[in-house]
Amino acid sequence: MKSYTITVNGNVYDVTVEENGAGVAAPAAAPRKAAPVAAPAASAAPAPAAGGAGNVKIEAGAAGKVFSIDSKPGDTLKRGDTVLVLEVMKMETPVVAPEDGTVASIDVTVGQAVEAGALLATLNN
Repeated sequence: MKSYTITVNGNVYDVTVEENGAGVAAPAAAPRKAAPVAAPAASAAPAPAAGGAGNVKIEAGAAGKVFSIDSKPGDTLKRGDTVLVLEVMKMETPVVAPEDGTVASIDVTVGQAVEAGALLATLNN
């Protein structure tokens, strides 16, 4: 038996697939609520504030891997500016600032795998 977590249109499903002798799998799916998972604070560069220090949280919209970080703590961003890029399903997906502000913390590192809802960065407005 194999278990998978699948996200479809924002709904998270735990799926268990049982293999039988005929080579046909019988799936059983049960929807569940996605719980935000906070990512560990970045250790590559010293930040002026602790992880999650800002009042505007930027979270992952989907599970993926951090492809690049395009801003650093102290940078001033306008709404829509790219904070970082996630690789989601083999596609580079920019994560943008939801409003004007100053980057308070970057809470991930390049190459880190993140779940949907994980804290990526924070801003102070």
